[in-house]
Amino acid sequence: MKKLYFITNLQSGKSAIRSKIAAVIDSFTAAGYEVTVRTTQARMDACAAAEYACLSGKFDMIVCSGGDGTLNEAVQGLVHSQSPLPLGYIPCGSTNDFAKGLCIPSDIEDAASWMLTNPHLFTCDVGAFNSSYFLYVAAFGAFTSTVYETPQNVKNVIGHMAYILHGISKLNTIRPLHMKIEYEGNTIEDDFIYGMVSNTASVAGLLKLKNFMLDDGTFEVMLIRKPSNPVELQRIITSLMNIEEDIDTNHVLYFRTNSIRFFSEEEIPWTLDGEYGGSSTYSEVHNLNRAITFCVGENGPYNTESNEIDSQERSASNL
Repeated sequence: MKKLYFITNLQSGKSAIRSKIAAVIDSFTAAGYEVTVRTTQARMDACAAAEYACLSGKFDMIVCSGGDGTLNEAVQGLVHSQSPLPLGYIPCGSTNDFAKGLCIPSDIEDAASWMLTNPHLFTCDVGAFNSSYFLYVAAFGAFTSTVYETPQNVKNVIGHMAYILHGISKLNTIRPLHMKIEYEGNTIEDDFIYGMVSNTASVAGLLKLKNFMLDDGTFEVMLIRKPSNPVELQRIITSLMNIEEDIDTNHVLYFRTNSIRFFSEEEIPWTLDGEYGGSSTYSEVHNLNRAITFCVGENGPYNTESNEIDSQERSASNL
């Protein structure tokens, strides 16, 4: 019998997984897996659990349920252990940004059965950020602290609207950050209120990116200068609503790269996949092409022909 290690954060989102966990385990068992369950107890527990599952040699697959932060921890455990074990994901958080790019159903029970119904393996890029890793976004500046400063009980009650309300309360504290940025022989030096390096379809449930791929070895980079009046602010907002077609180039810089470096005189706090990622005066980001393998259902994200071929060659009979 194949063995599955199930890592679950019972606090994520509105704690919906608590009432569905028996049905989820039953669907895994019906698919032919012997299931071991690990509930996370503290920050980075999912990372340690994923490392254990990889290094023990006892399991054929890992599945994690929780929000973007829980997924980030599980991915870090997989990257640290350099394991080829496939990872399944059941989104249970308040926004679940990365799940949208993987086409995972939003319903918990549907997500569990989806990944094991005609399953495929999909390799996905991971971001290396200094000594840490991120799956879908590394960001600095305005509102980035909102995600990890918003109390969990508030997020549980009103969902991702909690981020918006908490962000509004921070408007009067926004100040530009002076940064020097280098990528592919280019140098940018300016004052920015926000910056992000991403590999995702959406950020904070709001910004929508269309022409992106999860496995192409590049990131989407966006940098925003501070507006000086309400008209400029409106132009920025309009650009963000249609970032790839109508960019306000005076205030928004948008480009793609596989490696980028950030320099600043003061320590800049960063968020990685919605969690505090530390503060530094120098940060280096690299794309680790196809570093993680996800188990996805038959309607999963085949962004390139080669990935689909890879997935078919590594047949789902191993899952």
